Amino acid sequence: MKKIIKTKNAPLPVGPYNQAVMYNNTLYISGQVAINPSNNKLIRGSIDDETAQIMENIKSILNEAQLNFKNVVRSKIYLTDMKNFESVNKVYGSYFEKNEEPARTTIEVSGLPLGVSVEIDMIAVNYI
Repeated sequence: MKKIIKTKNAPLPVGPYNQAVMYNNTLYISGQVAINPSNNKLIRGSIDDETAQIMENIKSILNEAQLNFKNVVRSKIYLTDMKNFESVNKVYGSYFEKNEEPARTTIEVSGLPLGVSVEIDMIAVNYI
């Protein structure tokens, strides 16, 4: 069964999509950018600040679905500049237990919505 996941603790979608969709035991989280949900403002700080806000947004979506980062099995990171790879890795990696990280793809793209530098989406499974 398909269930739409919405939380006020993550930014509202900027297009015709949902924050996440749960289908059976799998949660598909839409690409998240660095929007602070408390004021709906885009974070325009360092790549570390952008990544931390994205991960907090994803954490809120996972929590709304009664999941956490241990449930994440796949993620994709989109960067406008691969020079940011190490900085994003450091922040992103801090949300996962060592040796429990999900499968991942990192892709350099020519542009992202709202002119951001990084976007992250994830797939999580309720296997517990």
